[in-house]
Amino acid sequence: MERERADLTGAPATMLATLYGRALHSRSADPLLHDPYAEEAVRRIDHDFSKTGVRGNDPLSIALRGSLFDRLAADRIAAHPEVTVLHLGCGLDSRGLRLDLPPSVEWYDVDFPEVIDLRRKLYEQPERHHTIASSVTDPALLDSIPGDRRVLVVAEGLTMYLDPQEGLALLRRITERFPAGELICDVQGELAVRFANVLNSPVRAANAKLRWAIGSGAELVNAVPGLALDEELTFFEVPGLERLPASYRALVRAMGHIPALRRMALILRMHFDG
Repeated sequence: MERERADLTGAPATMLATLYGRALHSRSADPLLHDPYAEEAVRRIDHDFSKTGVRGNDPLSIALRGSLFDRLAADRIAAHPEVTVLHLGCGLDSRGLRLDLPPSVEWYDVDFPEVIDLRRKLYEQPERHHTIASSVTDPALLDSIPGDRRVLVVAEGLTMYLDPQEGLALLRRITERFPAGELICDVQGELAVRFANVLNSPVRAANAKLRWAIGSGAELVNAVPGLALDEELTFFEVPGLERLPASYRALVRAMGHIPALRRMALILRMHFDG
């Protein structure tokens, strides 16, 4: 079997930890998120995944978040089948392949050129699936994407790595280009960003840096005209937490009673109508 090199550094390299976590969880006896694409990708990539910093309960945590994003995206696509999906900072996430998409969906996977190059070597690209090799904050990104349909923007594990002003500019360009749409993303508050830059093993292993702290969906609503908040979930509300080991569940419950810790990480579902 031919193996592919993954010469990545900084934020793009963190996707290897996420990929490895999904693959490890998918191989478990009763996976919450079955991802054969991740399993195969890990087998084919020439990389020492033991150095990604993934350990302990990380695979389950990665699967919990990924499964929730899958469900939220599937729900919105079912409600609006004729939609353009922008999967921003897609990394090697196989979401567009995992979901049972109607043929009316136009799916765009967007990430840095070195990531997309590796992605194209590892994954099939079905009809109406597209890959764009670009920084998500490039002002020219949307030029090649038709803006005549509703859009669903999915950004898992992305916002915290963006420059705040560039991230807001990206959201404004999206709300200006498309007639209507929805955004599903996760964000981290100031405390979480500081913690991750010092203690998060995958972030440190990739020599990456988190830059954008977002404490609430209201911050984005106030900064991006037309954007409205539909749902704001904390990590403590993510389905499947009962799968965590008892000792870890106890720690999570204790953290959930401390407001500053409870809102360290949020998953936002938002919309805009042109």
